Amino acid sequence: MASGDQKFAERKNQPVSPPTPIVQPTTPTKRVLITTLLAGVIGGGAGLVSKRRKAYPNIPTIYATNFAIVAGCYCGAREFVRITRRSEHDDVLNSTIGGLFSGALLGRLQGGPYGALRYSVIFAAMGTASAYAGHKAKAMLENHRNKDSIKLPEWFPIQILDDEALAKKKAQEQKIFSERSFGRLNKEET
Repeated sequence: MASGDQKFAERKNQPVSPPTPIVQPTTPTKRVLITTLLAGVIGGGAGLVSKRRKAYPNIPTIYATNFAIVAGCYCGAREFVRITRRSEHDDVLNSTIGGLFSGALLGRLQGGPYGALRYSVIFAAMGTASAYAGHKAKAMLENHRNKDSIKLPEWFPIQILDDEALAKKKAQEQKIFSERSFGRLNKEET
């Protein structure tokens, strides 16, 4: 046995270590900065596909700036609440309180006292919903990372066939093809 085969046999008998979890940035500054930059890029992309781009050539810059301002304010408020409450960064209540504060601030600047109330409710609802969906999606992704392959349901139209099922399908296709060819020949003769 070669030395490479021995190493493989030794590794084969060792227990498999669990996969590493999805890691998020560790410092509040990084969490706010990365999210703000990502929102700016998404806003710029939204501006590029906007139908107003022809009338206003700098609309991607405006969209990118607005998205970055909103994301920076919301994420900053959420991180401030997290640090003040001394809680984990995946706590949904941080998103709710941060959404209330950032929505009130941006709404007050944009629409006065009534705008502050509307924006704070909207930001709190959207922030809480996105945080909740993000945590659920993260758990599902980590769950699926542990599986070797994805098992498709039986009713799904696309299936991965093994050799036996593939041979059966080819035989069935040959039978259908010969019936169709034979049917065309009969139509041409008559």
